[in-house]
Amino acid sequence: MTLADQRPLLFLDVDGPLIPFGASRPYPTYETGPDAPGARENPLLARINPQHGCRLTALPCELVWATTWMEDANTWVAPRIGLPSLPVLGLPSSPEAEGAVGDEEEEEDVRIGLHWKTRTLVARAAGRPFVWVDDEITGTDRSWVAVHHSGPALLHRVEPRQGLRDVDYAVISAWLRRRAAP
Repeated sequence: MTLADQRPLLFLDVDGPLIPFGASRPYPTYETGPDAPGARENPLLARINPQHGCRLTALPCELVWATTWMEDANTWVAPRIGLPSLPVLGLPSSPEAEGAVGDEEEEEDVRIGLHWKTRTLVARAAGRPFVWVDDEITGTDRSWVAVHHSGPALLHRVEPRQGLRDVDYAVISAWLRRRAAP
């Protein structure tokens, strides 16, 4: 196992953590120029603070997209904030999703209120420590991960109207650094 394989994973959602949304309010926008990827196609991309890229890459972890944007996150989001192309967590029903969820499991997840990403990211982590940054994490997800994941995990819910803030980075960074300590 290489050093990169031993680093914790950080599963990152786009809508909410990187693109704030919600109650009608003026959101800050960030100029990246008319040639920025997606500038004309999706005006919400202007809400992404370009500083997220350097803050995320400074964290001692392996970044993985966990978003319905799928590969579009590498096309439209990553270049706007200076991230390289990242691995993408497959949707539960996609063939590339490790531990893809079957129909019975999917029905159970809906019944108990488990987020559709939870099983898939636990399977992808395969016992490695991980952080999940999302705006839809609930107590049901935390309880399920505690029972079904053999390694440490931080399920960090971001306020979608705010997106990732200094306090979020502080919590995530402290948790990751405790995992990196000898």
